[in-house]
Amino acid sequence: MSVVLLTGATGFVGRAIHRYLHRRGHQVRVTVRSGSAERLAAPVSFDAMIETDDIFARDARWWEDACEGVDAVIHAAWYVEHGLYPNAPENADCVRGSFALAQGAVQAGVNHVIGIGTCWEYRLPGEALTVDSPLDPVNFYAACKLSAYHMMREWLALHDTRISWCRLFYLHGEGEHPDRLGAYLHRRLGAGETASLSAGTQLRDFLDVRDAGAMIASVVDSGQCGTINICSGQPVTIRAFAEAIADRYGRRDLLQFGSQPLRPSDPQAVVGVCNLQRAPELLQP
Repeated sequence: MSVVLLTGATGFVGRAIHRYLHRRGHQVRVTVRSGSAERLAAPVSFDAMIETDDIFARDARWWEDACEGVDAVIHAAWYVEHGLYPNAPENADCVRGSFALAQGAVQAGVNHVIGIGTCWEYRLPGEALTVDSPLDPVNFYAACKLSAYHMMREWLALHDTRISWCRLFYLHGEGEHPDRLGAYLHRRLGAGETASLSAGTQLRDFLDVRDAGAMIASVVDSGQCGTINICSGQPVTIRAFAEAIADRYGRRDLLQFGSQPLRPSDPQAVVGVCNLQRAPELLQP
């Protein structure tokens, strides 16, 4: 099994990746903010835990030390403060810090770097987005993600280091921010309260974060390089997604469709075509 450095290990996606890496028997080294280790999803020995308050302020030398003896890096950390991140200036700091990681990884002799992108890098709307679909980032966050990918890809190619770029679609599930759609629906319906929604006609590619984490982690084993769509490939309306959650509570009557307006910036369809070469054994609930 490989030695894997995982950034963002206590985050929404990072926790799911960490759990699957641990299940597969990989030796995982993590970067965490000071005092956040209790949020890790799997055991980590003290000497495999790197604490820092801001990994994006670290230089290439720091990353070289962090990557010593590492076979693969999964870079899941980014600024994702809910409601703020789409156009936050912190995204630019993440680009600089991600490039420093790439430099340090090369200097440490890492073989494979796996980064996390977003479906928002594509030109939207799109009902069958492949990795060859046109790119046209929809906001500053997506533009910075795409910039980080291009910078890291070109730098790593110069040094014969493999790179994979995993573009995430619409994730939901364990650890989701309480104001995101899935968590909002569970909170409201579980309390017997109405959920205020748009008409729900938009098509989305929803995927449980546990499955996404397993898919990303499986790239360490498969060695698949290039861009990878981390998605279900199944178009589902927001209305159908909400109704499926409501059915768990037997409370479709609490769904108030059309009580919220459609946002002008909200694309009608965002659905991917999954190109993962080896389907992982997905985690059970």
